[in-house]
Amino acid sequence: MTTPATGNDRGLRAALASLRGNRPFRRLWFSNVFFFGGVWTQTLVLGWLAFEMTHSEFLVAVFTAARLAPMFLGPVAGAFADRHNRVRLLVVACGWAMGAVSVVAALATAGLLPYWVLVVGGLAIGLAQSPSQPARASLVLELVGRENLSNANALNAMALNMTQVIGPGLGGALIATVGAPAALWVSTAWYGASLVLLLPLRGYGKAVHDGTQSVLAMVAGGFRIIGRNRLAVAVLLVTLAANTLLWPVYQSFMPVFAQDSLGLDAAGLGALLTCCGIGGLVGSLVIAGLGDFRHKGGVFVIGTAVWASLWVLFALSRSVPLSFVLMCLIGLSSAAFGVLQTTLLLLTTAPDVHGRALGLQELAIGIMPLATLTLGAIAERAGLDRTVFGAGLLLVVALGVLTLRIPALLRFDGRRSA
Repeated sequence: MTTPATGNDRGLRAALASLRGNRPFRRLWFSNVFFFGGVWTQTLVLGWLAFEMTHSEFLVAVFTAARLAPMFLGPVAGAFADRHNRVRLLVVACGWAMGAVSVVAALATAGLLPYWVLVVGGLAIGLAQSPSQPARASLVLELVGRENLSNANALNAMALNMTQVIGPGLGGALIATVGAPAALWVSTAWYGASLVLLLPLRGYGKAVHDGTQSVLAMVAGGFRIIGRNRLAVAVLLVTLAANTLLWPVYQSFMPVFAQDSLGLDAAGLGALLTCCGIGGLVGSLVIAGLGDFRHKGGVFVIGTAVWASLWVLFALSRSVPLSFVLMCLIGLSSAAFGVLQTTLLLLTTAPDVHGRALGLQELAIGIMPLATLTLGAIAERAGLDRTVFGAGLLLVVALGVLTLRIPALLRFDGRRSA
């Protein structure tokens, strides 16, 4: 008779299947953990330094915009991922990030770091992070295959959630104990560890394009090919809508909710964000445990609609306990969107355009800084709670219209070629 402990153990083994039985993917996964751990640690430390230097919210925003600007290079980065060896691109990205942070850390240690160098350093670090994402995500399919793609992407999302929870906390603790320059050296070491883990994968990630076309021609060709793929376009539209309407709220406006709507201090804000991170970890683990499940498209659309609906309820809440519960559920439901947007994009497109499809996804995510400014301007006039309430409802309506126009997305499971 199977005991509950044995059943739980079997479920955990299923959730960790791609890590347990696939050494190349396991190396990539741990490399991602160290890479994004470095990203989140230095993001907090550099933001702290920017404010400490300037005491200007606007100049901190300028630094953040410079760091995020390379996301607009997504289509070009996707063409590079199709044209060149993907592992080599990741090795270059890790080495570039390690070098850029080292320069900033050395100048900060010597007390010679002006604000403009910090901005240039943020741009350089962004050039390592964002353009490498198409290569990083498309490599996963090669390493695990179609059947294990949902499991592997869920594990990658779990790694990202873990580093998003741990990295800023570690950065803050390091600033308090050893100072910001030393904290930057720690994040440099994280990039170094990521680089070392990638080196044994150099036999993977071979180019899928012959390289006879120019990069710009490949970008234009990718737009044409993907534009004719209704399922891929639908997935990209959901990504664009979510990053326009709701992700900026989590990224930028949670301190306003915490203070003005719930009366929380900084510790309360941290606890609120931790609840979301824990929910995201649990959601990613659940999707990982499902393996190659049916109706991935339906889970993606319905899960995203549930996520948007929970934001509507959160915008209305003035109860601290209820808000904490809702934030846990928001994190849990966000996994359906966060994991499956990449899984579906890879499953609905041909291998020779995977990099460019993921580059378009990076471009859709890159709308977030502009969307943040727009939502902030609306919130100034209408109030943040009304703005988020309206944005959540608008996303639910947009998802409904999209599924009426492209009902095949709800039925799509990825078990056959798109």
